[in-house]
Amino acid sequence: MHQVEPGSRRFLGVLLTCCAALSFTPAALADNYPAKSIRLIVPFPPGGQTDNVSRLLGNALGAQLGQQILVDNRSGASGTIGTTEAARAEPDGYTLLMGTASTHAINPTFMTTIAYNALNDFAPVIALGTGPMTISVHSSVPARTLGHLIADAKAHPGKYLFGTAGVGTINHLGAEIFKASAGNLKMVHVPYKGAGPAVADLMGGQIPMICSSLSSVIPHHRAGRLRTLTVLKEERSQGAPDIPTAAEAGLENAIAYTFNMIFVPAGTPTTIIDKLSTTMQKIMADRSFTQALIKVGVDPILDSNPKKAAAVLRTEIARYKPVIERLALKH
Repeated sequence: MHQVEPGSRRFLGVLLTCCAALSFTPAALADNYPAKSIRLIVPFPPGGQTDNVSRLLGNALGAQLGQQILVDNRSGASGTIGTTEAARAEPDGYTLLMGTASTHAINPTFMTTIAYNALNDFAPVIALGTGPMTISVHSSVPARTLGHLIADAKAHPGKYLFGTAGVGTINHLGAEIFKASAGNLKMVHVPYKGAGPAVADLMGGQIPMICSSLSSVIPHHRAGRLRTLTVLKEERSQGAPDIPTAAEAGLENAIAYTFNMIFVPAGTPTTIIDKLSTTMQKIMADRSFTQALIKVGVDPILDSNPKKAAAVLRTEIARYKPVIERLALKH
């Protein structure tokens, strides 16, 4: 039997080690990714905008990658439970998070105790779309335009109660941005435990006005069960082009919207992030997919990538932080 010399054995060991290292290079990892199903954490309950977008994306992404996307609703504590779980997951590309303005632009300032850093613990992959906040009123309210509502509110300080999904929510902050932009309107905040009860009370006439996401009110607006006077966005929403922007009423700074953005844990290989982003960009180029987003009240973002998504996040943190600090909101 032929004997391998000690020097040859050492060389063979080095060679095998090098081969093993090469097989796990970032490029090789991306080529083999994904080799199993992927979990998409949704930090909110089923049925809302974030869940709807997640399920649309999960179906499309699974078809593109050839692996099942498991949508996992991990709701609670204003989205921080699921977001914290995502931050602590292995950075291997097999855990994604559907983040929002609440989880990444509001909670880090609003909450005194939070177990993740919105900027340092995550890597943005892509921003899929935005969902504007709206001002809606009950049919008994005489105002037919935002300008008429503002004039009546100024003439009758404290007359209007406005409902939101709760203190410190994007609905609440959107209303405060609107009030400040309109000349510091005197209105009374009525916080609810979620957008659903606020919308129900508005339609029932228990409250005259709410600030809520377009996705929450759009079916009722279309059916004429409530009157949505404005969207708090730079341009009209594609899902409801009949609703004017606040800027059209002279409130150029009245901007408030949530976003749906895919994140992975910090430390995820760049090659995997790029593969995910490129695949999702392909999905966003499919008109049938973007039309599905528009139908649920989300305006698609068609040119996003990791760098642009990170810029959106920084902009939104800068938008809401001073509002939270001005109102001295803490939870």
